[in-house]
Amino acid sequence: MSTLLLNLDFGEPPPKKALEGNAKHRKFVKKRRFLERRGFLNKKNQHPSKVPKLHPEPPKKGEAPRVDGARKVSPLAKKKPAASSGGPEQSLDRKAAVPWLTPAASQKAGSVVAKVDLLGEFQSALPKTRSRPARSQKKGPQKNPTQKNAPQNSTQSHLENKCSGASQKTPGKMVAIDCEMVGTGPKGHVSSLARCSIVSYHGDVLYDEYVLPPCHIVDYRTRWSGIRKQHMVNATPFKVARSQILKILAGKIVVGHAIHNDFKALQYSHPKSLTRDTSHIPPLNRKAECPENATVSLKCLTKKLLNRDIQVGKSGHSSVEDAQATMELYKLVEVEWEQHLAQNPPKD
Repeated sequence: MSTLLLNLDFGEPPPKKALEGNAKHRKFVKKRRFLERRGFLNKKNQHPSKVPKLHPEPPKKGEAPRVDGARKVSPLAKKKPAASSGGPEQSLDRKAAVPWLTPAASQKAGSVVAKVDLLGEFQSALPKTRSRPARSQKKGPQKNPTQKNAPQNSTQSHLENKCSGASQKTPGKMVAIDCEMVGTGPKGHVSSLARCSIVSYHGDVLYDEYVLPPCHIVDYRTRWSGIRKQHMVNATPFKVARSQILKILAGKIVVGHAIHNDFKALQYSHPKSLTRDTSHIPPLNRKAECPENATVSLKCLTKKLLNRDIQVGKSGHSSVEDAQATMELYKLVEVEWEQHLAQNPPKD
């Protein structure tokens, strides 16, 4: 017996049945089978052909899968292997020698009837999931039909405000200036600053001072400037006044009439992109029914467009009054002229 050799072909174990469903489903199936074997579960009569097999048994070794309930035996399975020399023990059935090769014991006759429509019961045993309502599309802000034209309107407004910058949003960055000059140098032919007035976008006076020129005054030009000798007694020296004025003008849009004369008296050059000269604005001349390329006086434009008289009498001009009139005239064509400058920006 010690020399007894067993020549058994263990092969590969058959694949285990994979129960479908989740853990709760598997637990339900196991419990139901247990109750059926114990006889505690009532069996419903149902035709065997109508009973769906949820877990078909795996085919035995040497057999082909079932087709319409019948299991075909492959021809190779019919051939029995030759008995090995070693005694009757070697001829034992492999299923008996290897328990795991033996398929699960079939249920009793009539167990097919016991397999009721488990599909419905399984579905009833499964946890009921609430059907989620279809997600409604995210409601964005309701678009107004008029918004289709918004890009055009925004483009137009952008062009209007491009050069003016803060003219409409922050009027504090736009000022108007007017200067009065006296004659210095040979025969008083040199114009020197004697008074400077700066007003805000709304016409408020930001600066108004008499300025003492660095040179001797030859001609006060009182008829036009309104400057007299007594005004120079406590006047601000030119260098001090100039530094004060330039601090106010820095970074601002400066409006003036024939403003190049004022900058020349200040010995200063302002960026052209921030300069608005009402004596060279064609839309303003058109409104006043004057030639577009003509240089119209401030007095004439104010009379025609503002219906107001300035620079009258023999007492001379008022630089504050002239600066306020200049700002009011510019406001009449501000939108149109700023749009023009946005499309044709001036070169500094």
